[in-house]
Amino acid sequence: MNTDFTLRSRQQLELAAALPSLTNLDGAPALSARLRDYLIAAVGGGLDGGVATRLISVFNDRLTARVIELTAARHRLPPVAWCWLALGSEGRHEQTFVTDQDNGLIFNAASGQEGVALRQIFLPFAQEVNQHLAACGFALCSGQIMAGNPAWCLSLEEWRERFMDWVRRPEPQALLNASIFFDLRPLFGEVALGERLRTLLLSMTKATPSFQHLMAANALQVDVPLNFRGEIAVGQGEAIDLKKYGSRIFVDAARIFALSSGSPGVNTAERLNQAGSAAGLPDSEIAAVDAAFSQILRLRLGQQIDAMTRGESGGYGLKPAALHDMDRAILREALKQARRLQQRLKLNYAL
Repeated sequence: MNTDFTLRSRQQLELAAALPSLTNLDGAPALSARLRDYLIAAVGGGLDGGVATRLISVFNDRLTARVIELTAARHRLPPVAWCWLALGSEGRHEQTFVTDQDNGLIFNAASGQEGVALRQIFLPFAQEVNQHLAACGFALCSGQIMAGNPAWCLSLEEWRERFMDWVRRPEPQALLNASIFFDLRPLFGEVALGERLRTLLLSMTKATPSFQHLMAANALQVDVPLNFRGEIAVGQGEAIDLKKYGSRIFVDAARIFALSSGSPGVNTAERLNQAGSAAGLPDSEIAAVDAAFSQILRLRLGQQIDAMTRGESGGYGLKPAALHDMDRAILREALKQARRLQQRLKLNYAL
């Protein structure tokens, strides 16, 4: 039996048991560090990219949920339904080792006035959660997209109005927000409340073709880094931002497919498989796109681990010249699938 596999399996079981056993918030950063060390070793052992990002996200979910639960016990929260929302890559279960916080909070309120009063009670709790998560290595969001920001600590009705405004009057900021907030997933609390918000969102986007069209046009602003011969278009020694010019292309297209068809999936692979056929993709092409996205994630994670091994910030830049021949060929073919996805968007939305 493989000794490394046995060791990692034992570590995974120990960490899975340690998370619900955490009783003191002061111990959360140390447990987070143990989780990170385990995940780096597990992912570095050759996991599929999609599996690896889901594993990272699941453990981060569990740690986050425990931090929320312990923090809630320190506050006198009102007796109304509330739910912590995971957004962005966390919402999609696609976190890598370079990530910051993207979250929000939703609660029930009987009126606008009650919503204002409840927000003032929830905010200190949410801000404390954000700080504890930062201590665990989840950086505070530079754009302040966090539950501790009054703009993202809202009642169900306030969230509904915010989403309706973005969909009906899609200005550039609304399209940017859509790339984060429309990947929401209920993480802790009254999950049904978060799911109700997702249902409302899908009903809006499915019924608004003009918004779908603008999302598609926005997604096509990113050029796939391939030249006219289909070769990777970077100079010797130059790097590609594999988030902006790689995985984002797959994420954006899958989001548009899902929001247009009303498919409930949030994870990119789930969205492709649930909504791909309605967007005109044959099963064989869906499988190819799914595999390509997973390979992009694998290469991103490998680059981050290499950087961390050298004591550097992980970042997103990957130098194709540093890859061996097989991975360089895989990257080239994966980017060709990204280009095909963009061609599908152009065809579907006459762009």
